Amino acid sequence: MNWKSLTKSYLLYLKIERGLSENSILNYKLDLFKLTNYLELLEKLPTPINITKDSLQEFIYESSKVLQARSQARLISGLKGFFDYLLFEEYRDENPMDLIETPKIGVKLPDTLSINDIDKLIAVVDFTKKEGERNLTIIETLYGCGLRVSELTTLKISDLYFDEGFISVNGKGNKQRLVPIAEHTQKLILKYIESSRSDLEIDPQFSNTLFLNRRGKGLTRAMIFTIVKRLAQAANLQKNISPHTFRHSFATHLLENGADLRAIQQMLGHESITTTEIYMHLDRSHLAETVQKYHPRVSMKN
Repeated sequence: MNWKSLTKSYLLYLKIERGLSENSILNYKLDLFKLTNYLELLEKLPTPINITKDSLQEFIYESSKVLQARSQARLISGLKGFFDYLLFEEYRDENPMDLIETPKIGVKLPDTLSINDIDKLIAVVDFTKKEGERNLTIIETLYGCGLRVSELTTLKISDLYFDEGFISVNGKGNKQRLVPIAEHTQKLILKYIESSRSDLEIDPQFSNTLFLNRRGKGLTRAMIFTIVKRLAQAANLQKNISPHTFRHSFATHLLENGADLRAIQQMLGHESITTTEIYMHLDRSHLAETVQKYHPRVSMKN
């Protein structure tokens, strides 16, 4: 079995069996592409079945010269996944990546916006332009519901269950979840649907898609990034802001105001509570206040 055939079957496995997104599958594909490009420079090209730990270690070493620690760790993780698949399918009896150490990268805390920052962004939305109302609603929905950018662009009108106070979100791995939506955000969405969206000549293919561009078609991820970047520049915010920043801010502000971590996990669609725990980057004074307010021993007298 050669690299091409096993890579193809692996990517198919990721799509059908694991239900990964196209972006995730592309990342795994690029990991294998980097490896095979390197191996083709060798005098004798090893196969996925007989490649040794030493050959892979050499590749990782060469990669470390051009990749930062976080990118190198991601590459190692991607290759481990591929060889785990070969192990699972019994093409190999061991994973040659198991003994290769991942570089220590520490915990990268996500950037967040303060409530004041978000107010500044909203204040610079240009309502003299047709897309102004849409852009405001996009920002409020990202922040109000903690959505990933892909979840926002694929949100359908039929996913809105405002009578129940929820929206249905199509998350990673095509997994559906219900996310609460505040009445304030509901009103903005309904106003957008009834006014500026209704003025568009909508492409029938996107008749059920909530957020549309000026041509009546769905917005791309890149367009959402552009909207956010332009607002950040207009508000003169000196932070590295992306659509994902609103998701981080959503989780952080809920946690700071006493929300349960498990509830936040469900709303964000995290499979593991460990992923959600990154939002525990609160300052010590807030933690002290939490103990003072909630711990039963605080009110006891000596």
